Amino acid sequence: MVTPVLARDLAALGRVSEETSSESVLRGLTATLAGGVPGCAGGTAELWQQERLVVSASHSELVILVDSESELGEGPSAEARVTGGHVIVPDVLRDFRWPDYSAMAVRCGVRSVLTVPINVERAVLVLGLYGVRPDVFAPRGVPSLAGMLAEQVTVALANMWDYDEVRTDAAQMQEALAGRAVIDQAKGIIMKSSGCSAEAAFDELRRVSQHHQVKVADLARLLVDEHQRNRGAKRD
Repeated sequence: MVTPVLARDLAALGRVSEETSSESVLRGLTATLAGGVPGCAGGTAELWQQERLVVSASHSELVILVDSESELGEGPSAEARVTGGHVIVPDVLRDFRWPDYSAMAVRCGVRSVLTVPINVERAVLVLGLYGVRPDVFAPRGVPSLAGMLAEQVTVALANMWDYDEVRTDAAQMQEALAGRAVIDQAKGIIMKSSGCSAEAAFDELRRVSQHHQVKVADLARLLVDEHQRNRGAKRD
């Protein structure tokens, strides 16, 4: 089941950019499964993070199948998530474990299923591979495929989360610097109007912010905006 093309495309998922998100990684993953695993005609990915679930699929029919499995509360994906092991359905017409799921799978054009759960640092990812013919997923090839998927997907998600943290930290730092600048402006306004020191001006800002239960930076921004409006009105 593991091919050089599949290995290359999975490795590419680990590259992050400004557009990278959980959704984009999962979309790329399902497309890679559908196009790179022999016999696989479609793929799904269910990313479980505590109570949050992100679902992606290579085809709309598979979204319907995943949703129906969630409503039924049973099926190969649910089984893989609970047991932590991969689940193979060689032919849904010959499998009697989940008759309602099998009926829906047939309506969606699915005959064989392989689900692979992957435990990552912050979540559980359940991958679904679907064939339109029976017996397309040979049991002997599953361990090597599952191992490669676990390795590459873990790297891709870790890179994405690390990049998100860097972006979040940068945004917070930018916000903090902007807040500090506006606080300095507000302090200057207070110092000029009352003739107090910078320390006393900040104490006054803090006192008023606590009294009105607003952040110091938000109060400073209001003061600066009001001061600028007053200056503009005087010029007019």
